[in-house]
Amino acid sequence: MKDFYKILEIEKGASDSDIKKAYRRLAHKYHPDKSGGDEQKFKEINEAYQVLSNKNKRAQYDRFGQTFDGAGPGGFSGFGGQGFNINMEDLERMGGLGDIFDMFFEGAGIKRKKKTYDRGADIEVVKEINLEDAYKGVKADLSIKTFVSCKECSGQGHFTKDGFTKCSTCDGQGQIRENRRTIFGQFSQVRTCDKCYGRGEMPNKICKECSGTGRVNSKKDISIDIAAGIHDGQLIKVVGAGQAGERGAGAGDLYIRVQVRPHKIFKRFDNDLLIKQDLNVLELLAGKKIELPTIEGGKIKVEIPVGFNLKERLRIAGEGMPKFGGYGRGDLYIEFDIKNPKVSKKLKDFLEDEI
Repeated sequence: MKDFYKILEIEKGASDSDIKKAYRRLAHKYHPDKSGGDEQKFKEINEAYQVLSNKNKRAQYDRFGQTFDGAGPGGFSGFGGQGFNINMEDLERMGGLGDIFDMFFEGAGIKRKKKTYDRGADIEVVKEINLEDAYKGVKADLSIKTFVSCKECSGQGHFTKDGFTKCSTCDGQGQIRENRRTIFGQFSQVRTCDKCYGRGEMPNKICKECSGTGRVNSKKDISIDIAAGIHDGQLIKVVGAGQAGERGAGAGDLYIRVQVRPHKIFKRFDNDLLIKQDLNVLELLAGKKIELPTIEGGKIKVEIPVGFNLKERLRIAGEGMPKFGGYGRGDLYIEFDIKNPKVSKKLKDFLEDEI
């Protein structure tokens, strides 16, 4: 399935204005008539824009991963190849596409895998660090406001020691059978009891602290190790550190997006570093070594090779960033800014005589 948001390089919650701006920028960049254009990419961009710029199509795509314009690609085709149109508003009133498919396939004796709706949601947070921390690695402390497991009932939403009573809604079966009329005809559907959540029994004592949900809104403190060499925008996944699930269900995951702040001296390019250095011509002629700071906080002395083209960048091997998850380091590059020095009359006369 194509990710139209990824194709347009925008977030899922992007505004109509953001969608239009992204489309214009990318269409201009990849237009087949331009140098470096890409016809296939251009077609994908247009397809994504046609869907996301249309309110109804975007709503369908966000919910179902595709749009439904009737028979043909992206729509439905009836039995025997006979196409038919589906009004999406009618579909919503009948319970949505998932319920329609549940009834259709279960009526034919085919069981669909039920979704688990009460698992905790994933969380994404941003953690800013400086370049020095990215170089050496750092332990980061995070404080997140989210759903956490209720301590009073150990996340169950009830107290097991007080026992259970048979659910009166499903008569202890955990399921309810009902007949529903759909666009495919009348079907008998078996669904999970929404009162006892499929357990067939009700707890005698509900936890008042969490109102029976098994979780409460609170603050969660987490410490993570950010490894040396991590890149700007890189994600760290902590399994089970997201929102707590309802009534003992599994927790979601936590994603930490690391943002490395710009450095006032060094610029980073992958694993390499770049530094700009003023260069006095007289010091160069005298063969004097130049002293430079390192990302480690120390100093190094560098000798410029004879005949080196000062318009190029001088490479110092192994003085860059550590390679994330591997061995070795990148390189340090020096970009020179040649300064015209003040020359005394005596030196000027000497140079004129020598030249």
